[in-house]
Amino acid sequence: LDEVGGRLEEWLKALEAEAERALVDEGVDRVDIDRPRRIVELRYVGQDATLEIEPSGIDLGAEFDRRYYRLFSYRPGERAIEVVSLRVVLRGRGQELPDTGTAGRPKGTAAKPAGCQRCYLDGEWREVRRYETADLDEGVTIQGPALIQQEHSALVVPSSWRAYGLGSGGVRVRLAVAEGEAPSLSSPQRRPRTVELELMSHRFESIAREMGEMLQRAAISTNIKEREDFSCTLLDPHGRLVVNAPHIPVHLGALGLCVRELVAHRPLAPGDVVVTNHPAYGGSHLPDVTLVAPVHAADRHLGYVACRAHHAEIGGIRPGSVPPDARSLAEEGVVIPPTLLIGGGEPRWDRVEELLTSGPYPTRMLADNLADLRAMLAAITRGREALVELAGMVGFSHVIEHMDALRELAAEQIRLALRRLPDGVHRGRQLLDDGAPLVATFEVSGDSAVLDFTGSSGVHAGNLNATPAIVHSVIMYVMRLLVDIDLPLNEGLLEPIEIRIPAGLLDPPFVDDPGQCPAVVGGNVETSQRLVDTLIEALRLVGCSQGTMNNLSFGNREFGYYETVAGGSGAGNGFDGTGGVHTHMTNSGATDPEVLEHRYPVRLHRFAFRKDSGGTGRWCGGDGLLREIEFLAPLELSILSQHRVSAPFGMAGGGDGDVGRQVIIRPDGSRRELAGIDGCEVQPGDRLVVETPGGGGCGEPDP
Repeated sequence: LDEVGGRLEEWLKALEAEAERALVDEGVDRVDIDRPRRIVELRYVGQDATLEIEPSGIDLGAEFDRRYYRLFSYRPGERAIEVVSLRVVLRGRGQELPDTGTAGRPKGTAAKPAGCQRCYLDGEWREVRRYETADLDEGVTIQGPALIQQEHSALVVPSSWRAYGLGSGGVRVRLAVAEGEAPSLSSPQRRPRTVELELMSHRFESIAREMGEMLQRAAISTNIKEREDFSCTLLDPHGRLVVNAPHIPVHLGALGLCVRELVAHRPLAPGDVVVTNHPAYGGSHLPDVTLVAPVHAADRHLGYVACRAHHAEIGGIRPGSVPPDARSLAEEGVVIPPTLLIGGGEPRWDRVEELLTSGPYPTRMLADNLADLRAMLAAITRGREALVELAGMVGFSHVIEHMDALRELAAEQIRLALRRLPDGVHRGRQLLDDGAPLVATFEVSGDSAVLDFTGSSGVHAGNLNATPAIVHSVIMYVMRLLVDIDLPLNEGLLEPIEIRIPAGLLDPPFVDDPGQCPAVVGGNVETSQRLVDTLIEALRLVGCSQGTMNNLSFGNREFGYYETVAGGSGAGNGFDGTGGVHTHMTNSGATDPEVLEHRYPVRLHRFAFRKDSGGTGRWCGGDGLLREIEFLAPLELSILSQHRVSAPFGMAGGGDGDVGRQVIIRPDGSRRELAGIDGCEVQPGDRLVVETPGGGGCGEPDP
């Protein structure tokens, strides 16, 4: 924006002239052409989310900064503002544009209707006032009944409701109440408990979704914006998971234990926000950074909000912070112990910046780390505000009551599921590709069970150590598979189950010195998947899915890039597996080819199904994928994966899925096969070909 200077006015005038010529060519007399509407679309460099501003004698930069802060509750540091697009709208007189300027408009000003329209409202067909999206400036109030015509939809405002303009086409609809009266979303008549619980569950979930949408819009990194490798949750006053948005399962089940560990270590006061990535405090691996904040309504503790996002770069011995050859926690990157990001209402960014730039292997992308942390803080702020607002609408006790009711429902449903399983011992045993065993003994007795992981490997010499938080995530996810009703991941799913985790691979020791702590980066992404394999085998639920996240990272001293690659899902009784999907503990997306090639020195040659890689059977497993990337600069490459030695198993006579593999092809045609956990240097012209595993089949093939 600073570089554009006076040219912005010149360009807008040129667009006005072009629009005027177009109207004249359509037969509109120049004297009948109304005043122009100018729209400038702005964003911070590195972001995708934009804001539209009409430059009517205002400081564009200051106005953008004001609106951005109002929307996201933070400013992303010293980032430049860039002009994304310019638009000019002209209409002939008689098609008068609404006045969209907000300068001098008092709050609560009524909007001018654009006409009337007949619609079915309040149980009958009625003529109601119709408004256009452009009428919804900040400060505008529309009293129902009304119809708001948006670009791709129409919003009906009932008689007893009001719509409040938020600017940029946004609108909030609330129940109209008398001055000073608290609005209520509860019906005067008592709803059945099931209906009320369903409504409240969706309200809880909508808060987590709002948090996720805020984080994704405000973040800088491709890992959060494009791949959606983040999770947001709402927890009760005891730190138990209440609801999640449909984000990453390996994050979500761990966050309850994480919050409880953090609070035990550092009690949180109203307004505090704590940040950590330490696996000893319910963390997963170092790239997954977590923010947690308590929520208070009128000095009463309402619960917690938390979000966890995978930072594509957090330091370590290799770019991308997923080093295949790490042997200690310190080698994996910067370790952030529980640290106040906001304390007593005061931000402490200096302390966080000091942590990110200290230690033997500091971050390579400090600016992106800080920007993404600010985006996470915006999500936390939004979640806290939304939960307080909900308590104001329905009452504090109503919120707590339904948090408890949802937990009780989850526990009740898992008890019903356990009763459907035969009593007795169900065992599963899987070997990691290096031979380390994972053992699960599931002993069912009526509506309760004991889940014991005794027999699993001791502390892993490499980086495949998991944490109890990860194990809890896996168990919660698998238990959710047993429940027939639509239910969010909620810690009530674990109440009927006694969990026993022996010291070792699934509960490694942590000391104060990260250099003496075991490495865990693969435990989160790979051991978690193989642990799901083990439980699914024990319960005979379905054929094995690809059982890996196929973690791929590359970079240099200036940047780190990270992605996961999808594969095949397992077949089950009555259905085939699905090809090319993320399965079980991951729910992230693929980076768009255009974004990948625009932002990084690579070229994507192929991204296709790996045909016939799924296991055979009466129902076939899903196919894996083939991804071929050419490197255009000298880079360090890392691969962290499983099911390169052991194949994804079939069920009930179904065939195994194909194992995965990866190879570097040099410009001269020579090839270097890479192991499942491996790394190397690549040069311009080198190509990486990754073939991901297929899912296992189910049932004997038809004769």
